Amino acid sequence: MGEYVLALDQGTTSTRAIVFDARGQVVSVAQREHAQILPRAGEVEHDPVEIWTSTEFVIAGALSRAGIDAGDIAGIGVTNQRETAIVWDRRTGRPIHNALVWQDTRTQPRIDELAAEGGIRRFADQTGLPLATYFSASKLAWILDHVPGSRAAAEAGHLIFGTPDTWLVWNLTGGSRGGIHVTDVTNASRTLLMDLRTLDWDDDLLAVWNIPRAMLPEIRSSSEVLGEAQLPGVARGMPIAGILGDQQAATFGQAAFDRGESKNTYGTGNFLLVNTGTDIIQSTHGLITTVAYRCGDEPARYALEGSIAVTGSLVQWLRDNLGIIQRSEDVESLASSVADNGGAYFVPAFSGLFAPYWRPDARGALVGLTRFVNKAHIARAALESTAFQSRDVIEAAAADSGETLEEIRVDGGMTRDDLLMQFQADILGIPVVRPKVVETTALGAAYAAGLATGLWSGRDELRSHWQEDTRFEPRMPEAERERRYRQWKKAVSKSLDWVDEDAWILTSGEG
Repeated sequence: MGEYVLALDQGTTSTRAIVFDARGQVVSVAQREHAQILPRAGEVEHDPVEIWTSTEFVIAGALSRAGIDAGDIAGIGVTNQRETAIVWDRRTGRPIHNALVWQDTRTQPRIDELAAEGGIRRFADQTGLPLATYFSASKLAWILDHVPGSRAAAEAGHLIFGTPDTWLVWNLTGGSRGGIHVTDVTNASRTLLMDLRTLDWDDDLLAVWNIPRAMLPEIRSSSEVLGEAQLPGVARGMPIAGILGDQQAATFGQAAFDRGESKNTYGTGNFLLVNTGTDIIQSTHGLITTVAYRCGDEPARYALEGSIAVTGSLVQWLRDNLGIIQRSEDVESLASSVADNGGAYFVPAFSGLFAPYWRPDARGALVGLTRFVNKAHIARAALESTAFQSRDVIEAAAADSGETLEEIRVDGGMTRDDLLMQFQADILGIPVVRPKVVETTALGAAYAAGLATGLWSGRDELRSHWQEDTRFEPRMPEAERERRYRQWKKAVSKSLDWVDEDAWILTSGEG
């Protein structure tokens, strides 16, 4: 058996392949960005063919850089941007439309229609999720309703659906020449179509959205051997043995396997997960209930999740839309050039507000401006918004679980920013702990695959891999912490009720 694991991390902005050794250490990395297709305000698409081409490229690159071949790989673990919807023809392997990304809000009218009949928690008992454009069901229904001939083709059994994990595994295992059509419980739990208790597709929900059951992938565990890769000359014969949605993978990579353990990931958006064990806890404070993972035939583990739409992507916005930084990593030095935010607060509600507010009518707001405020203050306010939003969801998690976090483990690209991590500790009043391996999303997918193939003996062995790198202790006086958080809540209130019916038409680019 091979001594390495290959993790495929198909994210919102790029696709990466990372080779890990048996100690959970990074051996090699290959990465390629893909285009963000923005047809009009509120619409975000990806080209699934570009994503697949990038996947082939990074697999070959990571193996080459590691100096190994397919025979050295014990298994492939797949992790992915969740909720993003892809529909393709099983006969040709061609998508019938660009992927509708999790950030896409074009389906809000349909969400409003369903919510009017039973509230946004209408399906929360079955799914753990509020009614929101965020999840896959409305995106899949939109494609079937808007691509000519698609509904008839779907009902004839020709079209199939998947989130990006399903698309990658189908292509990896042969595509139109026998590819397997599967997903795992974590990704299925993000569709608004799976029952949390049965871990199967819910026929009543399929009827609500008018989605043929035959389109949907088989739901499997997060850690089990699913099939073999069939990439000639690159990855033939490697077992595909793990699938986890990106935030669940990060939780797994942080070794937060048991009830009460948690992590906060800082990426395109921010995502707090608090493990609730085998108990399904319905949130009353604006969080969602999701599947954390399932290993083999074990009972599923669940989690409360605080999903924040815009954090790292706000830094990209400063770079690409405003041009106040040239590279994303420049934001820390610019923000560090001033002592504080100058009184400015930035609420990045570009797609409305996710947890704990769930307000699709919100839009981005930069408030508290005076002539004193400059671009450095704006950069600092942008970073601080990530910490404030994280406090929002951490307080909600504490209220739901009845447990106060003593510290928070963090991961993701933004955690390399020491200024942000220190401010996060200050605004929370608890230590923020950064591990030595911050690429925990890919690591979690690798762990799932290595467990299924026997490279690792069990979760206790994986716990021994986790190592602390830096601990940020809170330094801000409590009165100042609460003053700033009070100002943040005031700023959030200014972002609400922005989109009404005619404003929605304008911002969606219609008319």
